[in-house]
Amino acid sequence: MNLSVNGHNALIVVFITFLVSVVLVPLAKKCAIHTGAMDMPNARKIQKEPVPRMGGLGVFGAFLVGYMLFARSSYQMISILIGGFIIVFIGMIDDIKSVGALPKFIVHIIAACVIVFYGKIVIDYVDLFGFSINFPVPLNYIITIFFIVAITNAINLIDGLDGLSSGISSIYFLTIAIIGFILNRAEGLDTMLSLITLGATLGFLVYNFYPAKIYIGDSGSYFLGFIISIIALLGYKGPTLTTLIIPVVILAIPIFDTGLAILRRALKGQGIGTPDKEHFHFQLLKMRFSIPASVLIIYGINILFASVSIFYVLGDKKLAIGVYVALMVLLLFLVVKTDILFEHKKDKKNEKRGKKA
Repeated sequence: MNLSVNGHNALIVVFITFLVSVVLVPLAKKCAIHTGAMDMPNARKIQKEPVPRMGGLGVFGAFLVGYMLFARSSYQMISILIGGFIIVFIGMIDDIKSVGALPKFIVHIIAACVIVFYGKIVIDYVDLFGFSINFPVPLNYIITIFFIVAITNAINLIDGLDGLSSGISSIYFLTIAIIGFILNRAEGLDTMLSLITLGATLGFLVYNFYPAKIYIGDSGSYFLGFIISIIALLGYKGPTLTTLIIPVVILAIPIFDTGLAILRRALKGQGIGTPDKEHFHFQLLKMRFSIPASVLIIYGINILFASVSIFYVLGDKKLAIGVYVALMVLLLFLVVKTDILFEHKKDKKNEKRGKKA
């Protein structure tokens, strides 16, 4: 298999950006401490001591170095750099001093508009299971902006345990790169972006896996979600991927968790941005799995979903759909057995007993 991308060996691209990230993340940690961007312990947090956040600056810095060394300049790439800077900037401000959900949402829309109107990356149609649906203007713009903002926030919402969001993102980037090489179409921008960001994210993961020395913060989790959404759209528009179903399948866990979080909060009459401890990873902790074990379990499930996408690309679509359905049944079973959507009566009784005691 030819591992060349834009005249560069893929392993070299990943290795160099990995090293740059390993060097830059400790500098980002010092910046976080200096600016007071610290994640403080509270009832929702797992850690018992303050942990620096804003590790996303190290990831973004490595991403920029990777772009300068290996990627080709284009109006699409420029739009990604501008949008990425906007996303990282608002995330950095939020890491230092909390920013309201509405201002962040507006900024995310602005960044998405840069991609849509300057980068010309738009979902004009969806081709799914033999059916093609065309989206006229301005519906195509609205759908694309919604997709970018939704994925950007999905990765942020699942960022609740050491190494979770960065690990899930790494699995995504690796899977997209593998698919590009399998199809011998690795020259696409989506493959190069996947390799660059894979190296940058793995370098950060060195410091972020349990026990984490630094958190990626909103500056990083929003950036990872933003780049993931762009890669999905580039693959959809370009020759590497044929539909949006592949990246969506790879992102099944974050999308699943985000959808349930929105539904759960709506049922409780809470705002969509209201934080809680009922996410999928918290349910694993309630089952008495340790933090690293919970993260590895989610990694495993995510790898299974990623494998489904590879089976799909290789042409074994029946097997892929069968495995995908089985995994979705497993996730639905977990919904029924845990408090991720509804609080169980037994838990309420135990809670009352605890208060009486």
